[in-house]
Amino acid sequence: MEVKALCIKLLMTIVILLGVQDQKVDAVSLRVVPNRLQFFEYEEVTFYCEAVINCEVMHKFKGKVESCNKTNERTPTGSSCSIKIVFRDDSGEYWYETEGGKRSNIISLSVTAGAVILESPAVPVSMEETVTLSCSIKIASSNFTADFYKDGHLIYQSSKRNMNIYRFSNSDEGLYKCSISGAGESPASWLKVTVAQNVNSTTNADSHKEMSKSSSAAIPWITATILFIALLMVAVGLSCFGRGYWDRDDDILYSTANYYTLGLGETQPKGCRKRTD
Repeated sequence: MEVKALCIKLLMTIVILLGVQDQKVDAVSLRVVPNRLQFFEYEEVTFYCEAVINCEVMHKFKGKVESCNKTNERTPTGSSCSIKIVFRDDSGEYWYETEGGKRSNIISLSVTAGAVILESPAVPVSMEETVTLSCSIKIASSNFTADFYKDGHLIYQSSKRNMNIYRFSNSDEGLYKCSISGAGESPASWLKVTVAQNVNSTTNADSHKEMSKSSSAAIPWITATILFIALLMVAVGLSCFGRGYWDRDDDILYSTANYYTLGLGETQPKGCRKRTD
């Protein structure tokens, strides 16, 4: 019974260690679906909170989003909640906080009662990435041409109402909007780039920091592996000395050699004697 209890304790320790490691790996980040910053009134928006069980999203002016209490669902990496119908006063900054007080990234949404929105990524764009901006209209039609603006200046016109920005960089950051003649103009949204991770400009100190982080993150896995091996050894011991499979006799022969020889030339490790009855 003591050995079985030890096995259970080892298994529980492994599960706890792996769970702690998973929590460290998960980043505290907020994203929205659909992945855009602008919405028409009466649309639905879903928030995804990474690394938390309850997705309690905060609005800059309204405080906690009440609908999250009713729509909260678990996801493989955290949880999610939804606002089924958005209105203009739902515009603003959104974020969430962990129980430890760590705050996620901020997403600034714009909800309009107008007929035109600019579809741009809700999260910062990675350096060198290709970004597609779309000018959407409530009334489906293919006869409109879209004008795209950056910081108030016209930069592109498209009959397909799309604009691609190739190899996005710091110089592409800015306030973007679009307009469609006869339909209206979208709100303006800020398009931001993430911090560049340039390999050539990475210093040795940064490399050492990353290596240190990787090593620290690997420690729980190494410990869990060692405990798992120990658990296997205990399991092997149980299979060797457990009741009904091996018979521990008082007359087991012990010798200083590692093995003793059976009658037919076979060898058997000392300490375990196979039943012959």
